[in-house]
Amino acid sequence: MAFAIGGNGRIRTNIPAENAYNALESANRDISLRQLRLSTGKRINNAADDVASYITSRALLSRNGSLKSAMRTVGDGLNLGNIIMDSLDNINNLLSTIKESTAAAASGSMGTDEKVALAKAAYRLSQQVQTVVDSTVFGGRKLLNGDYYAEMLVGFDEHHTQLTIAIDMHTNNVDFNLSANNFNLNSLNTNIFGGITNLNLQDFDKVSADDLGVFSYEKIGTTLYSLSNALNNVNKVASYIGGISNRLSSQEDLLRSQITNYNAAISRLEDSDVAQEQLQLIKSQFLQNASLTSLSQANQNPSQFLQLISR
Repeated sequence: MAFAIGGNGRIRTNIPAENAYNALESANRDISLRQLRLSTGKRINNAADDVASYITSRALLSRNGSLKSAMRTVGDGLNLGNIIMDSLDNINNLLSTIKESTAAAASGSMGTDEKVALAKAAYRLSQQVQTVVDSTVFGGRKLLNGDYYAEMLVGFDEHHTQLTIAIDMHTNNVDFNLSANNFNLNSLNTNIFGGITNLNLQDFDKVSADDLGVFSYEKIGTTLYSLSNALNNVNKVASYIGGISNRLSSQEDLLRSQITNYNAAISRLEDSDVAQEQLQLIKSQFLQNASLTSLSQANQNPSQFLQLISR
C-alpha cells in the first residue's frame, strides 16, 4: 500500500520516486498477469492464482478423465452386445430353416430319400451354428461358447469405487430365464442345445433310409417342439443382451452429459474472461504510463533543492 509522504526536502531518500517505482512494478506485474491469461486463455495457470479453485478444478479434471475412460468402456460394451445380438440373430435364422426342414419332413407325402436329404441339409446348418459360435469373438475371447463373462466399467461413485454392468454369457445365467438353466449353443458337442433337454442337432446326421431317427413318425413331433423351444430360448437370450445394451446406451448418454457439465464447471473455474482481462490490461497499461511519468518527475525533484546550496 502506497502513502503520500511529505518532507520532500530530504534528498538522500527519494520517497516520491520509490512510491512511483512501486506503483510501476505493480502495474507491470498486473500487465504480465493479464497478458498471460489472455495468451493461455486460462485464469488459473498455477496454484497461486486461486488456491481453492485450483484444488477444485484439478479434482474435476481427474474425475472427468475417469468418466471419459468409462465412456470408452461403455462403447466397447455396446459393440460387444451388438456382436452377440447379431450372432444370435444369425443362429435364429439357421434354426428357423432347420425347423422348416423338419416341418417339411413331417409331411406324409415326403418320401424317405427326401427326408434323408432334408436331415442332411439340417445337419449342415447345425454345423454352421457351431461356426457362428466359434467365430463370434471379442477381445480374443469367444462370446457364445458358454463361459464368457465381463464387467464393463460405466462410472465411479463419490468414493471413486468402480461401477460396472456385467455381460454374463455363462450357460447357467439365471437372467436368461430358461427352465433348464443351461443355455448351450455348441451344436456339435451338446445334447441340450439351446437349453432344451434331449435336443441334439448331431442327430440330424444320423438320419438314414434304414433309420429315420429324429425324422421318424414317432419322434418328428418332439423334434419340432424342441426346435421351437430352442428358438424361443435364443430369443430370450437376445432379449437379455438387448436389455444390457439399453442400459449401456443410457449410461453413454449420461456420461456424455456429465462430461460436458464437468467441462463447463472446469471452464468456469479456470478459463479467463477475455473481455474482463482486456479491460484490466488497458487499466494497468494506463497506470504503467502514469507511473512512468510520475517516476520521471519524482527523480527531478531533488535537483531543485540544489539551488538552495548553489551560488
